[in-house]
Amino acid sequence: MYTCGQCEKSFSARSALCLHMNIHYGKYKCNECGQCCGSLYRLQVHMRSHLAETEFECTVCSRRFIRLSSLVNHQRIHTRDKPYKCHCDKAFSHSEHLNDHMRVHTGEKPYKCSLCNKSFRLSHHLQTHKRCVHSNIRPYDCPYCGNLFKTNADLKNHVYTHTGAKPHSCRHCSERFTSRYKLKRHLLESHNEGAWLKCHICQKKFSHSGNLKKHIRRHEGVKPYVCCECPKRFCSSDELKQHQLVH
Repeated sequence: MYTCGQCEKSFSARSALCLHMNIHYGKYKCNECGQCCGSLYRLQVHMRSHLAETEFECTVCSRRFIRLSSLVNHQRIHTRDKPYKCHCDKAFSHSEHLNDHMRVHTGEKPYKCSLCNKSFRLSHHLQTHKRCVHSNIRPYDCPYCGNLFKTNADLKNHVYTHTGAKPHSCRHCSERFTSRYKLKRHLLESHNEGAWLKCHICQKKFSHSGNLKKHIRRHEGVKPYVCCECPKRFCSSDELKQHQLVH
């Protein structure tokens, strides 16, 4: 068990303890009770518990809601009910999730970045893009060393360097990896499982679609990532991050 040094609450996994530590050291603080949260979204969720007009309570987890419709939608988490179905047989618990999924079939990308004109299928993808590419905001901090990160995924991958955890295991051998990306590449290289992605211009092979897209941008001269401090442009977000160290 991993025990919190602040409140002595225990957890079976170190990663769960890391997430819990945001309560004590998170950047976003509740004005009502002083509890800290690791992100603005978690603070907003927490603040709902202080609303005096809350009337509808979930009988399973005791979470409370202002509207009955919100409670009904929430309870599908416990019942696993998914009434909203797509023609591809995928089902969803909320109509909004179905609407978001339908864009996979239509190709619609209604959320456009005002800084680089890149389009996205989901609004939170646009928000993540703006934070990661066009700003230096780093709301996620490591409870071990204090390093700051732009996304929760980056923080989780970083925490593995402290814990040594490798949650992704190969089904063919004893190898384990810190990310799905590394596992996928291992399966391709060592076990010939899966399919390589090839560049249609030079036939270079890639294991990840994101890396192939970056590569094709170099052929086409497309540089969608713009520095917020100067007019320089780059083919990938990694190149932009490296450049921003200059500023």
